[in-house]
Amino acid sequence: DIEVVAAFDVDQRKVGRDVHAAIFAKPNCTTVFCIDLPPAGVTVRMGKILDGIADHMKDYPDNHAFVLSEEPEPTATEIIKVLKESGAQILTNYLPVGSEDATRFYADCALEAGVAFVNNIPVFIASDAAWAKRFADKNLPIIGDDIKSQMGATITHRILTDLFKKRGVKLKRTHQLNTGGNTDFLNMLEQKRLATKKESKTEAYRPWPPGVCRTKTSMSAPVTTCLGRKTTRSLSFAWRASFLVTCP
Repeated sequence: DIEVVAAFDVDQRKVGRDVHAAIFAKPNCTTVFCIDLPPAGVTVRMGKILDGIADHMKDYPDNHAFVLSEEPEPTATEIIKVLKESGAQILTNYLPVGSEDATRFYADCALEAGVAFVNNIPVFIASDAAWAKRFADKNLPIIGDDIKSQMGATITHRILTDLFKKRGVKLKRTHQLNTGGNTDFLNMLEQKRLATKKESKTEAYRPWPPGVCRTKTSMSAPVTTCLGRKTTRSLSFAWRASFLVTCP
């Protein structure tokens, strides 16, 4: 079982509220499949901003973007204290894609607090040898980097490429479009935030051993498209992924 004992955010619609209410607050636009959540007894605290929010986000309506809390940002010492006093065992990182400095900040806090770190975004921590060693030296688990949705474009892409291999098809080129309608995708319109995202997804499409076939992964430019808020949730158009297949 997972018990939430502490939470951090930077949006004023979430900071200061119980977790059970904060998770549904704007700019969240995901489908709600469980509305009867009991109070968690955990108040969302102000987090560290750093590079979590792209500059262009201020040009969008509040319902689509982040509304920064006026609460003072905590120091690393304060966050470490919360992690220790709350009894946390695992710190999960779900910062916006491209939050390089902020992710490293929280990873450092996890190390100092003596808790495991699960990195759910494509900023290379677990896959970085130096970071991995720091956690290993303290006998702390580090898991990541990035996370797949249950049935999104990435896992569908991998299964299809594996299927082609098993059916004797030599796949030379693939093309996938990442399209979404949530605030994270809007934040990702700042192209510099996408470097590690593209690398993470490209690596996910290389399951074949050398010599089996020649593969090349191509991602559109811009890599990520935001649909706007016409949708009520984040969309991953797995069915829109197109495959260019050359048979022998």
